[in-house]
Amino acid sequence: MAKYSDAFKLKLVTEYLNGNLGYRLLAKQYDIPDPTPIKRWVMAYKAQGVTGITRKAVKTVYPVQFKLDTIQFILETGASYPETAVQFNLNNPALILHWMKTFQKDGVEGLKPKPKGRPSMAGKPKKQKQEEAKQLTREEALERENELLRLENAYLKKLKAFRKKNASHEKHRQNWHSNSKGKDSD
Repeated sequence: MAKYSDAFKLKLVTEYLNGNLGYRLLAKQYDIPDPTPIKRWVMAYKAQGVTGITRKAVKTVYPVQFKLDTIQFILETGASYPETAVQFNLNNPALILHWMKTFQKDGVEGLKPKPKGRPSMAGKPKKQKQEEAKQLTREEALERENELLRLENAYLKKLKAFRKKNASHEKHRQNWHSNSKGKDSD
């Protein structure tokens, strides 16, 4: 949520433009610790009207070229961030500062939009399987199928042997158990 409402900003701007109070006195009267925001609101209001001081409901994604133009404007003219914001109809000078820092750190690549959030894992395995199936030739597909059948056959043989061994072991246990009962009863 915004620290100051749009109505409050408009009230302060109109009071400044119509009244005898300066930035500092207005800040003191309304318990604002620093008069700088009021200066920015007045400058934005003069340049863009009410839209200059209202918060945008939808987050705007600016193209890379627009960001480069604002950075180039600052570098060529030496304008401040609030002046540049007024020039390019932006109501947040801090956004330009962020672009400038990102540009200095990462260059143009840093200004490109990045996908938000964690990448989805659901689509990746399916894509890999489909690509793998597409890349196999007829001969490779038959070899793969043959190998899978060999593995299945080996598994079934092991299972059959295990069951046979387990059955004979169980039969032996039953014989031993019945023999031990007979000896105890004597």
